Amino acid sequence: MATPTTSHKLGAEALGTFWLVLGGCGTAVLAGNDVHNLGIALAFGLTVLTGAYAFGHISGGHFNPAVTIGLAAAKRFSWNDVLGYIVAQVVGATVAATVLYVIASGQDGFDAHASGFASNGYGDHSPGGYSLLAALITEIVLTAFFLYVILGASAKRAAVGFSGLSIGLALTLIHLISIPIDGTSVNPARSLGVAWFAGADALGQVWLFIVAPIIGAVIAGVTHAVIVGADD
Repeated sequence: MATPTTSHKLGAEALGTFWLVLGGCGTAVLAGNDVHNLGIALAFGLTVLTGAYAFGHISGGHFNPAVTIGLAAAKRFSWNDVLGYIVAQVVGATVAATVLYVIASGQDGFDAHASGFASNGYGDHSPGGYSLLAALITEIVLTAFFLYVILGASAKRAAVGFSGLSIGLALTLIHLISIPIDGTSVNPARSLGVAWFAGADALGQVWLFIVAPIIGAVIAGVTHAVIVGADD
């Protein structure tokens, strides 16, 4: 099998992130009233699980700028490739949100601003009325543990072939915990992609869902080997 080129890797990241946003945020926007938080959590987990098996062998299956940065911090990914991956992920997320907006707008009376369009938020824009501090801590801690799972599941010592399953289930659990708090991000591309359409309030708060996941990912990246040993 030929080694994937840089363009192939970036294409895989864009497609995987597109799938994550369309599947996860699409479920929240189009079917949230029917499947509720459990269904939305499962949708996000299933997008990562299926995306990992579809595209992971090409690009590593990051689909998330925080994951890319965290893996680089853990010396599992080259810093030289980080910017390209992040651009591809944000493009994929934005295109997916655009497609979702067009679909959702096919229903009479749809208003992306009024609905929130699966955006993340705190304070008045938190599903459960949680504060900025609560959202900040949630995003840092849950992203860190998401990276711990990814680093452990993809280690050389880990069982072969099961990383996608464990990572997808971890993302499902993360959503079960945090959808009521801030709608769950742990992924700056996912948050930014829908925020473009959700209005000024969502864009005004999206900084937290860019900064906090990156902080959590870096914490995990630099501490994982110290805590559990290097993956030699």
